[in-house]
This record gives sequence, structure tokens and C-alpha cells, in this order.
Amino acid sequence: MLFVIISAFVFIKKTDKREKHNAGSYTLLPRKNSLSYSAEWSMIKNNAAVLESNIKNNPADIKSLLALIAIYIQEGRITGNFSYYNAAALELTGKVLEKEPKNFEALTFKSIILLSQHRFEEGRKLAEQARQLYPLNAYAYGLIVDANVELGDYNAALKAADKMISIRPDLRSYSRIAYLREIHGDIPGAIEAMKLAVEAGAPGDENTEWCRVQMGKLYEQIGEVENAVMQYTIATGNREHYPYALAGLARIATYKKDYTKALALYSQADSILPDHTFKEGITAVYRLIDQDVKANAMAEDILDHMKTLNKESKKGGQNEDHEMAHAYMGVGNFDKALEYALTEYKRRPANIEVNETVAIVYYQRAEFAKALPFIEKALSTNCRNPELLSQAGLIYSQVGNKEKAKGYLQESLKNNPVMPADLRSEAEKELRSM
Repeated sequence: MLFVIISAFVFIKKTDKREKHNAGSYTLLPRKNSLSYSAEWSMIKNNAAVLESNIKNNPADIKSLLALIAIYIQEGRITGNFSYYNAAALELTGKVLEKEPKNFEALTFKSIILLSQHRFEEGRKLAEQARQLYPLNAYAYGLIVDANVELGDYNAALKAADKMISIRPDLRSYSRIAYLREIHGDIPGAIEAMKLAVEAGAPGDENTEWCRVQMGKLYEQIGEVENAVMQYTIATGNREHYPYALAGLARIATYKKDYTKALALYSQADSILPDHTFKEGITAVYRLIDQDVKANAMAEDILDHMKTLNKESKKGGQNEDHEMAHAYMGVGNFDKALEYALTEYKRRPANIEVNETVAIVYYQRAEFAKALPFIEKALSTNCRNPELLSQAGLIYSQVGNKEKAKGYLQESLKNNPVMPADLRSEAEKELRSM
């Protein structure tokens, strides 16, 4: 049951539209046609129907409650309707924990949900509780990895990942090892681990294809574009209309300046699953083809959506400040972006992505000296992401450290990686001026 829950990168997922409901009224919702993979969807519907019937006849049926929670969490991931399915899963988890406060599955399920709601401290606490109760179960260590990565405690994340993979080397543990290697600058090692994750999974399973897409992104960072394309193509072949693979192909099309194809692919992904990164991709393409009116309108749509989401999220204890900062950057409102970025920083001062965001906002505000300590913290794990390195080079240049600036800019561009066109152009221009 736990195996069906994808927990690799559970922390990067976002919630979408809110559903009105009454306590106890949850049930499986219809999928969009493009997500209705016939065999999988038929099996899930049948299983859910049986479980719901079991629970209706016997509300104390712990086994059925746990199985239905697993389905709800995975459905949230597949459909993007995290709000509805997180609420449904939390309700059922509460029922289990009322009866069995030390139930391992219920504790870990609740931890997964809290992590997806960006409630990282709470999620880590529950995962630690589960680990103490069941110290030889790999799954709890995976959740501890996720929470510690988000909170910026990378040493603790590494220790938990080592323990996890020593207990059970599988898709979940290999994918975490891959991400930690990426964070620490070992891209070839990250690719190797992600290959093992993919090989350990079942082709066509959402978990497997998610990992395959992450491998494609790693290839993008080192400029191996055709390898990235191959991974995205395989993913769409194994899982038709897989939106994250479509978005990957859209990034490559943008990189190759095939903007018509990029728009079509991003739009297709956006129509299947609500993820603001797809709309951000569309916005970027519009700017590249000088359709600023459409780009501005799309950026405002993203911000409006995030405002609504953030307002509703606060009611449930969810944090969206990091996403709000990026949404405000998208419309050029760097004052508000800084406000949200610093709020998130106060919550997670050790996380390298949060520090990078704060640095970028200060850079855009031409407050280069203020950006410097944040970009240095973002670089502290030796992450070699080309976007991070480009941003670091630009900031070092502005504070007068031309030697460091040149080194970071050269490294960021040397393999001709896939990265935002505006950032590439700025980095290349700055490097030429040295």
C-alpha cells in the first residue's frame, strides 16, 4: 500500500483549486479524459468503490481506511487536486489515529500530507515519531529526508538517506539519493542514481515516469539535450499525455527556438493538470516572441491564482510564501516579492532554494550587496545548477568580484545547458564584458 505513494520530491508539489465539502462526504472524483488511463483508472475506481463500501458498512475497518488514504494521496498527485484529496486523506487519517495512535501507516500518511502542505516541521516531527516506533522501516527515513531537505538540514538528510537505502534500495530511496547528489553538485552521480530509480519502478507507473522526467532535467543541466528528449519521449510513450514529460519537451523546444511547438506542448500540459510552472513556461515563450501583452496577462493570471490559493491555504495551515514571491517577480513587483521571500526565509533560513530566491529579488532591486550573503548560502552545498551559477556570477560581478563572477558565468554556460533564455542572454552579455 505504501509503495503506491510517490514520495520522491513530494515537497516540490503544489495545491490547486479548493473543493467545497462536508465532513465525511469525500469520494473518488472523475479524472479528466486525458488522465483516464483506462486500465489504471478502472482498477483504481473499482478498488476505491470496494473500500468505500467496506468503510460505510464498518467505519472501524482500519485496513480499508488505510488503503483508501493511499489512493486519495496518489490521486491528488496524479490529478493535481491536492486540496480535495489532502483534506479527504487527513479526515480518514484522523479516524485511524483516534483508534490507533501509533499506527505506522497513518503516521506516515499524515506526514506526507503535511509535507505537501509545506508544513515541514510538523511533517518531520511525525516522521521521526514513526521512525522511533519502527526504526527498521525505510519509509519513515524517506520522509525525514524530504523534510530535512526542505528545512535545509542537508547533513541530517544525507544520514537518513544512507539509512533508508541500506534498509531498502528501491525507487524511493534511489530517487532521494539522486536529489541529494544533485544538491551537492554531483550531476553524473545523480543521473546514475535516478537511472536505478527508474529501473526499480514499473514502466508507465506515475512514480516511475516522474523519476524519468527528473532524469531528463538532470540531462538538461549538463547540456545533453538529446538524452533529455529521449527520457521525456519514453515517459509520454509509457504514460500517454504525461504532463510533466510534455513540459520537458516544451522546454527543449524553447531551447531550440521552436516556439510554436513549445507553446502547443505547454498548453497541452496546462490543460491536463493545474501546475503554475506550465503557465510560467507559456509566459516565457510569449516574451521570446514579443507578445508582451499576452505574456503580461498570463503573468497576472498566475499571480491572481496564487493570491487565491495563498488566501485559502492559510486557512488550512499551508504555506505558499515562496510561490507568492515568484508570482510577484513574474509581474515585476519586486517589493512584494521581497516581502514574501523574506517571510519564507524566516521559516526556512537554511534552505538553498529559498536563499537563491531572496538573492534574485535583491538583485532585481539592484541591491547587490544585500543579495551577496544569500547567494553565498545558496552555493554552500556546492550545487552546480547552471541557473544558480549564472545568478551567482551576475551578483559577484555587480559587487566587484570579477574573478569569481567570471568563473561562475563560464561554468554555467560551458555545456550549453537548457536554462531560461533571458538569464542565459544576461549571463553571456556580462561574460563578454569582462
